[in-house]
Amino acid sequence: PSDSSAAAGKNTPAIGQTRQKVEPVRKEYTNENKCSFGAYEISRTNSKVNLTILASGSEVSLAINVGHKLATQNIYSKVISVPSQELFEKQLKSYKEEILNETKFKVSIEAGSTEGWKKFVGDSGFSFGINNFGKSAPYKDAFKYFGLTSEEIMKKIKEIINN
Repeated sequence: PSDSSAAAGKNTPAIGQTRQKVEPVRKEYTNENKCSFGAYEISRTNSKVNLTILASGSEVSLAINVGHKLATQNIYSKVISVPSQELFEKQLKSYKEEILNETKFKVSIEAGSTEGWKKFVGDSGFSFGINNFGKSAPYKDAFKYFGLTSEEIMKKIKEIINN
């Protein structure tokens, strides 16, 4: 929660859409505009978690899928939807700590540059993304090429946690 919630669009409705065919991640209506916080918890696989997965846009669906698959292997996580890094950075310190400091391990998933995620995942975290250009293909093929699949992400997360 920001001390400038009016400036953050607290009362402005938002509709987020993607060209990819992904399942909706928020299926229940709430009066609270969670997007106005810039980042908010959207999924949790256990009350006690040891991994935070941050994602934006259509990658939130992928992050939730990864979280559920990891839970079957006793690696519990929370998924944070980050529709606006700028709004998130304006939030109160206590809110940012609640989102970011619950777990030692943090990863981000972004079908774009990983540049802006380092400040959230920290030195021991990892950012999955696309840091070069020149690949043109249907999104599923491009995601596979760049390692943005649940299998590849899970493999790397296990490496991070087990080291």
